[in-house]
Amino acid sequence: MAPPLSLADRILRIRVDPHSDEVIARGGDPEAHSILQRSGFVPVVRLHDHYHRLPTGLEKNEEVRLASRAVARLSAVGYRVDHDPSFAATAPIPHDLTLGAQINNLARRIREAEDSDEVAAVLTELTATHDGILTAVGEVLTAGADFHQDLGQPADPHYANRLRHLVSRLEAITFEVSGTRNDLADRHAAHPHRTPCPQEVAPTEREASAVCPCPPAPTPVPRPPTTVPTGRRR
Repeated sequence: MAPPLSLADRILRIRVDPHSDEVIARGGDPEAHSILQRSGFVPVVRLHDHYHRLPTGLEKNEEVRLASRAVARLSAVGYRVDHDPSFAATAPIPHDLTLGAQINNLARRIREAEDSDEVAAVLTELTATHDGILTAVGEVLTAGADFHQDLGQPADPHYANRLRHLVSRLEAITFEVSGTRNDLADRHAAHPHRTPCPQEVAPTEREASAVCPCPPAPTPVPRPPTTVPTGRRR
């Protein structure tokens, strides 16, 4: 379980930086950062600093539009936003369930699964040949590579080749996950730590202190910290 968030994580500041004249957002938790990115902001990570900024080269009215949209989306889910007056939200924007959040529900289903058939069904959503999630991600990366190929800058073919390289690695990941899914589909096994506890003691049990035959739950493995990509600077 993730540690509880402090009140400070629910407060953000979106203002024009007086030194760079950029629209910069500071503060917030990972959910707020995701909303900022979906509102057009670019994450910037430095050695002793972490913030979000709007892309370079925007017209002033476009900066106001994007910043106002971010304020509206953040306010809709309960964040307090200190912002320039020109960034005031003109209308509330509902916060719909994102594609990433829908996929993350698959992880929740696996964590709650009681047998291998349930997990195999979830992994099928990842590995289905025609319209699985991993196949769709490969299509998105391929489309991005095709877009970069002839965009006009000398480095663009390099970016296109890197995306195509990632597609080849994704194909290897899909192959491995498919093997795991197929193995689980054949096992039909209940997970020993997740099956409902019968609350019964075997009739052959000699110890009066015995409560149930369930094995102890394993110690949870800590998750590695999430890294945030660094945006390009002009």
